[in-house]
Amino acid sequence: MEKAVSPTTAGPGTTTSPRGAQAPLRTCLGCRRRDQRSSLLRLVAQGSGSSPSTVTLVPDPAGRLPGRGAWIHPTTECLEQAVRRRAFGRALRLATGIDLGQVRAYVDAVENEHDERESGGCGRHLPRHRRGAGDAGMETESGLDADESPMSTHQ
Repeated sequence: MEKAVSPTTAGPGTTTSPRGAQAPLRTCLGCRRRDQRSSLLRLVAQGSGSSPSTVTLVPDPAGRLPGRGAWIHPTTECLEQAVRRRAFGRALRLATGIDLGQVRAYVDAVENEHDERESGGCGRHLPRHRRGAGDAGMETESGLDADESPMSTHQ
């Protein structure tokens, strides 16, 4: 007989869903909140050919690029907080300058997409930390509760 997985046996870096699957947690460098890996954006440092003293930070939404990664919520607020704290250099173990041009463009594109959905949608596609407190009890058209867990059809 298998032992049931609980949050205490799942380990400190995971959460357990109702079905028992483990979802890895990561910490956002900006707001320092822990969240599921799927709601954060992974950033990877890649050497810049033009200047050896500058490293380019590249968004890695698929999470497949090689190298050490840093995680942020794909919002301007979290990106700016991480820049103010100088968190990228520490997290990625860099002693050189960091070019954030590609990351800023990616975050702006994601936020514009969310703004378009928000103006005509239910707001379900926004990152969890940007939703209003009044969204907690809402049902959505997708068949998911507000906490994005599947609605049960069995009583």
